[in-house]
Amino acid sequence: MNYTTRSILETKIDNRGALPVLNDEDQFVLENYDSGEENKPKNGSSGRADGDYISATNLALMDKLGEVIRPIEHELQPLDEIKIFYCSRTHSQLTQFVQELRRIRMPASSWTVDSLNLDSPTEPEQVVVKHLPLASRKNLCINPAVSNLGNTPAINERCLELQQPDTPKNHKCLFVPNRENETLVNDFRDHTMARIRDIEEMGTLGKAIGICPYYASRAAIKPSEIVTLPYPLLLQKSAREALGISLKDHILIVDEAHNLMDAISNVHSVTITQSQLKRSKALLNLYLQRFRNKLKGKNRTYVVQVARVIDSLSLFLNQNAQDSRLSEAVVQVSDLMAGKGADQVNVHKLIRYLKESKLARKVEGYAKYNEEQISGPGSEHKGRVAPVLMVVESFLGALANPASEGRFFYEKTDSNDVLLKYMLLDPSAHFREAVEEARSVILIGGTMSPMDNYARHLFPYVDAGRLINWSCGHIIPSENLIVLPVAKGSRDVEFDFTYQKRNTPTVVDALGHAIIALCATIPDGVVIFFPSYRYLEDVILRWKKAVQASESIWDLVTKRKPTFMESKDNSSVDDVLQEYTKSIDAGKGGLLLSVIGGKMSEGINFSDRLGRGVVVVGLPFPNIQSAQWKAKMEYIEHSTVGKGGTRDEGRAAARDFYENACMRAVNQSIGRAIRHQKDYASIVLLDRRYRTPRIEGKLPGWIKQGLVASKDERSFDKVVADLENFFKSKKGT
Repeated sequence: MNYTTRSILETKIDNRGALPVLNDEDQFVLENYDSGEENKPKNGSSGRADGDYISATNLALMDKLGEVIRPIEHELQPLDEIKIFYCSRTHSQLTQFVQELRRIRMPASSWTVDSLNLDSPTEPEQVVVKHLPLASRKNLCINPAVSNLGNTPAINERCLELQQPDTPKNHKCLFVPNRENETLVNDFRDHTMARIRDIEEMGTLGKAIGICPYYASRAAIKPSEIVTLPYPLLLQKSAREALGISLKDHILIVDEAHNLMDAISNVHSVTITQSQLKRSKALLNLYLQRFRNKLKGKNRTYVVQVARVIDSLSLFLNQNAQDSRLSEAVVQVSDLMAGKGADQVNVHKLIRYLKESKLARKVEGYAKYNEEQISGPGSEHKGRVAPVLMVVESFLGALANPASEGRFFYEKTDSNDVLLKYMLLDPSAHFREAVEEARSVILIGGTMSPMDNYARHLFPYVDAGRLINWSCGHIIPSENLIVLPVAKGSRDVEFDFTYQKRNTPTVVDALGHAIIALCATIPDGVVIFFPSYRYLEDVILRWKKAVQASESIWDLVTKRKPTFMESKDNSSVDDVLQEYTKSIDAGKGGLLLSVIGGKMSEGINFSDRLGRGVVVVGLPFPNIQSAQWKAKMEYIEHSTVGKGGTRDEGRAAARDFYENACMRAVNQSIGRAIRHQKDYASIVLLDRRYRTPRIEGKLPGWIKQGLVASKDERSFDKVVADLENFFKSKKGT
C-alpha cells in the first residue's frame, strides 16, 4: 500500500474555497492500510529522495498543492564513464588523499592521435581530475536549524522531516534541490568539477551558491572520475542506493583495509537496550491513547504486533536481568520471540509495514508535538536522538537475517542496563554485491598482515587465481629500523604476559625496570602500548607501591621522562598529545602510556622525535571466554567443516583467525612510528611469544626487515646495548 499523510488528503476547506486548513494532529495519523495491497508491485509510484513512495493519484494532488520534491532531470545526462571509488575509514584520511591528489599533474586522458599532436614541441595539455567528495548530512548540511542538532541520527531525522509533504512551506528547508533551483544545482556541479575540493570546501561552496551540498552533489557523481567517500556510505547497499551510486564496471579502492571486515560487521550489527524498549512502548502507548479510534484494519493489527514484539524482547531482558550469574550469552531468536504471542508475527511483513507507513516517525513526531503542547514552544528538537522505534525497526531487520550469517547476544552493561545485540559473523555476504559489480576491487593498507583472513573470510567465493597479493618493503632503508623481541627482563625474569601470569608481581616489577632502562637509552619520545586499559591500571597501581621505604618504580619511571597517559574515554586525547609534544619540543623527552586498540594506536602519527621508540607489552588477544568470541570461533570452525574440511582443520582455522585478530592490532600500533623516508625508530616487543616462529611469521615484511635475529635468547643488557649502538649511528641525521 502506498502512503501519504492525511493532512494532504483529508483537509478542511473554508467557506471561501481557500487553500486547505490543516489540523495539526492530522499529520500524525496513519493512512488506511489494505492487506490485499501488501504483495502488489508499486506500479505508478514515484520515488523520493528520502525513500518514501507516493501513489500517482496522491502525487498529482500533492503536486497541485506545491508539496512535491521531484528528482531533478537534466537535459543532458552525462555518461557514466569508468571511475574510481576511493573509500577510507574517516574524513581526515580522505582529506589526506585529496591533498596528495592535488599534487599530481595529470596529462589529458584522451589518447587519440589528434589530441596527442605528435608534431607539436609543446608539452601535453594538463587537465584537472574530476573529483567528487561524498559525505553524510552531518558533514555537509548547511541549514543551521538542522546542523546545530549535533548528532548524526538527529540531523538525518530532522532533514527528512523538513521534506515531508505535510511540513508547512515556511518550515521547509530552503536549500534542498527542487525544480525552482535546478540552475543552482548545475552551478554547484560545475564548480565542483572545476577543481579538486575536500569536504569542508564542498560545504563552503554550497553556502556560497545557496544549495544543499549533500543532495546537490549527486548530480556530480556520473561526470566524476574519482569519487571519495567514507566506509558507511559504501558498505551499506541502502546508502549507495540513496546516493545514486552504482559500482557496475567501476574501480573500487578501499584504503585502511585492515579495518574492512570489522567495519562491515559493525555497519550491519544492531544493539537495543532495555531502556530503549521501555521508551518505545511508552511512546507507542501515548500514540494509541490519542489515535486508537482512528486506527482501522491492518493498521490496528500491525501496531498491536509491534507492541507484542517490544513486550516479548523486554520480557526476555527482564528475566535474564534477574539472573546474577549471567552477564552475557548467545540467545536464540525463538527465545526472543517466545512471549506475548510474538512468535505468531510475520517479521518480514511487519518490517515492510514499518518502512512504508513511517510509523516510527509519526509516533516520535506526535510525542514531540505533545511535549511542546505541555512545555510550550522553545523545547522543539532539544537533545534530539534517533526515534527509538527506528532502533526497534533495525533490530527487527536483524531478526529476519539468515541464521547462518550472525548471532544474537544478551549482555549486561556497566550502566546497569541490559541489551540485546545482533553481531554479523559473515562479512563476505554483505560485500559480495560490491565485489561482483565492480570492474576491480583493490584493498590497500600499510599493516594488513596477516593476509590469510581476507581470502578465507572476505572472498571465500572468489577463485584463488583472481586474488593477487602484492606487498613491498618500507620506504625507509633497513638501517633506519631496529626491531627487538625481548623474552626476558633484568635478572632473567621471563616476560610472560599471558592472562594467567601477567599480574605476577615479579613480572610487573621487571616490566617497570625494563621501561626505566629503555627510557634512559631511547632519546626523545617513547610510546608504550599495553594490551588493555585494565592491565595498564593494574600495572601503574603496582608500580606506585614503594618497596621497603625506597622510591617506587613509578617515581623512577617519571624521573626518567615526563609521563603521560591515554584515558579510556578518549575525552582528553588531544590535550595529552599536545602536552606530550610540548615536553619533547622542550628537550625533556616524553613517555606516553597507551593501549592497543585505543585512540593512540590508530590514526596518530608519532613521526620523528615523537616516536623514537615504540614498546609493545604482551599480546592483545581478545577474551576467548566471551560469548561473542566463542560464537566467532564456533562459526569459523563449522563453516570450515561445511566447506569440506576436517574438524581439526576447522579448529586450526578458528585459532588462526583468533591470532590474526591479535596481530593486526599489534601491527597497527607499531606502524605509528615510521612516517616518512628519513624517519628512524626502534620497536621493542616485550613477551616471550614474540620469539616463536608462529607469531613472528605474522609480523609485516617491513618489520621483519629490521628484526634482530638471534639463535640464542638475548639478555636484556644486550638488548640495551643494541639500542645504544643504533641511536649512536643516528646522531647527526
